[in-house]
Amino acid sequence: MANHKSEIKRATQNEVRRLRNKTVKTRIKSVVKEIRQAIENNVTEEVSKMLDGAKSAIQKAAKKGVIKKNTASRKISRLTKQLNKAKVQ
Repeated sequence: MANHKSEIKRATQNEVRRLRNKTVKTRIKSVVKEIRQAIENNVTEEVSKMLDGAKSAIQKAAKKGVIKKNTASRKISRLTKQLNKAKVQ
């Protein structure tokens, strides 16, 4: 356990940030999962709208530093690629 006043403050800040980051990451995972399930069920019209929301959530997470910029780009790219592949079929 922290002994100094600054250590206690730092530990508290880290815990608050950890919980905030956890909620953002969970949100990203659930949005990505919803889109993938919709693509599997061939609901491509709705998925296009869902993808815009997912892009926004992923980019916000990258901007806040929860995930890295390249990770965000990779997630968006892969989702878009899956959607385009489903539209062709």
